[in-house]
Amino acid sequence: MTDTVSENTGAPKRLPEAAHRPLREGETYEPYVPASAAPDEFTIKALFFGILFGILFGSANAYLGLRAGLTISTSIPVAVMAVAAFQVMKKFGRPANILEANLAQTVGSASSSVASGVIFTLPALFLWGLKPELLQMTLLAMAGGLLGILFMIPLRRFLIQREHGNLPYPEGTACAHVLVANESGGGHARNVFIGLGAGAAYKALTGWAQVLMSEAHLKIPFLKKGELGMDLSPALFGVGYILGPRIATVMVGGGLLASLIIIPSIAWWGEGRPPLFPETVLTISEMSTSQIWSRYVRYIGAGAVATAGIITLIKSLPVMIQSFRIGASELKSRVGDGENGGQTEATPRTSRDLPLKAVGIGIVAIALMLTLVPTPFGALNDVFHRLVAAVCVVIFSFFFVTVASRIVGLVGVTSNPTSGMTIASLLGTAGVFLVMGWTDMNGKAAALTVGCVVAIAASIAGDTSQDLKTGYLLGATPRKQQIGELVGVLTSATFVCLAVLLLSEAFGFGSQELPAPQATLMKLVIDGVLDQNLPWGLVGIGVGIAIIAELCRIPSLPFAVGVYLPVSTMTPIFFGGMLKLWLEKRAKDKEEATDRRDKGVLLSSGFVGGEGLLGVGIAAAAFIQGTRPAGIGLDWLGPDWVANIVSFVAFLLFAAWFVKRVR
Repeated sequence: MTDTVSENTGAPKRLPEAAHRPLREGETYEPYVPASAAPDEFTIKALFFGILFGILFGSANAYLGLRAGLTISTSIPVAVMAVAAFQVMKKFGRPANILEANLAQTVGSASSSVASGVIFTLPALFLWGLKPELLQMTLLAMAGGLLGILFMIPLRRFLIQREHGNLPYPEGTACAHVLVANESGGGHARNVFIGLGAGAAYKALTGWAQVLMSEAHLKIPFLKKGELGMDLSPALFGVGYILGPRIATVMVGGGLLASLIIIPSIAWWGEGRPPLFPETVLTISEMSTSQIWSRYVRYIGAGAVATAGIITLIKSLPVMIQSFRIGASELKSRVGDGENGGQTEATPRTSRDLPLKAVGIGIVAIALMLTLVPTPFGALNDVFHRLVAAVCVVIFSFFFVTVASRIVGLVGVTSNPTSGMTIASLLGTAGVFLVMGWTDMNGKAAALTVGCVVAIAASIAGDTSQDLKTGYLLGATPRKQQIGELVGVLTSATFVCLAVLLLSEAFGFGSQELPAPQATLMKLVIDGVLDQNLPWGLVGIGVGIAIIAELCRIPSLPFAVGVYLPVSTMTPIFFGGMLKLWLEKRAKDKEEATDRRDKGVLLSSGFVGGEGLLGVGIAAAAFIQGTRPAGIGLDWLGPDWVANIVSFVAFLLFAAWFVKRVR
């Protein structure tokens, strides 16, 4: 088919008026590309660029998540980069249309969800001293990704089509606007590529050549063990700009509570006392600030994050129950419509999903693979144990995919409580294993792998929902998008897992470079249930912090994450969020503020990608050489206090360049 959207030539480059409101009685939404058109969509070039950009941003997100405990949605940067790539191809006589660009971003954005689930869980295996193989990790990632997509497909007709206007799907709607605005040119993509180069260049100075410090620290006088720090990271700075001032402020508030109140209080209280559990060798007086954080504050933060995640789930309970009831009803209705879910040859192109028969076969095949193939659950040696684990996977995945698909429609992907869902899955699975007496290391590893599959399924369900919303507004074919999502998972899973293995070899998880905070939290949850030997006093303090934050109407989850992570991770996020507020407030009008926001988000996405890719590159070099690149070294900077000042000033100059670029 060669018919493209050329009939739109000369028309205003904007979505239809009905794209942002509920439909009137009897009204049918007419998308940007009409259902009667037959444009190219599922093409080789769309798949190629989607797979390429997906691998790049998936690997970068894996690095970011292992470093900071959070990831970003990559739909918009992948979309604008695809537009730019197609503009280049147009010069060689191979033009592309908006639906091909949409298909490319659909394929490419799947990798970020895979990365989120993998880095939230699997590094805990390394922290236990286990060494999962690439094949095991890849099969788990593929199983979670495919289950999340397949379980979401029967919900599309209700959540995306019938609930149009009631569920805004913010990222999906924003991505549709970006694609429409960029259809006539790829100028916006320049900011993503510039951000990629800038982020990689700065990381090269700190991580490869090592001519600048990667962190700056300041000891607080008259405050025992009090210390402030700032991770001089363009990626974390970019994350702060993307998140915005409110969440960035809440997160740094939690970090300041830990560094300026909790750590000094522990240092004061522990003065002259013998070693305190869980530490058994060093006294608190002998410990550094970072050691106090690692041995005590981390457990407080873990209690806070786990509690905040559960509170988030409880607050979402009415929506969850309603979503699950609607989802089950919709699935039953689709099954009652026959194997094609009521679809016939007369069904409009824009309403054609993958057949329910194919969806059902896919889910059964994955469940059988998890049961019969020893590799995914590794430690479970008999079919019965694997069957129990596979049943936990299917039940939790079905429930949380149904919930996540609707929640992201209301609040967006960044507010999807994936951590809380993963913790709930781990608690449920570990509880089952505890009852059955599977409390050894094999049981712990198996419980974690169940949580990995569920985390990926819930995460990618939200991403799939947003992508299908973009396609609905533009006039894409749902079936082709759904196949694109499946392709995105299958092609990116190996590379994301390979990046995780390389990073483990180069830096080690739990290190200063890659603390792997989410995976450490999941390890603590499983250890706590199966070993029953956590320092519950410290965990209880964290529980109290989360509850008090909630009572004070402070978003408890980002505040708890701030307590759990080192304050040096939070300060660049806060800096980025404040710069976004300042830049938009200083704009002359709403249009300029919007332009600054868009430029900043694209540059920031590039920072994340550039720094993450170079971080993976350093890990690959270390794996090949057997040692991390030594670089030039920091000796030229002189004493530590001079090195701190020089490195901090260099980062301020980088931020000043960013401001100038955005303005």
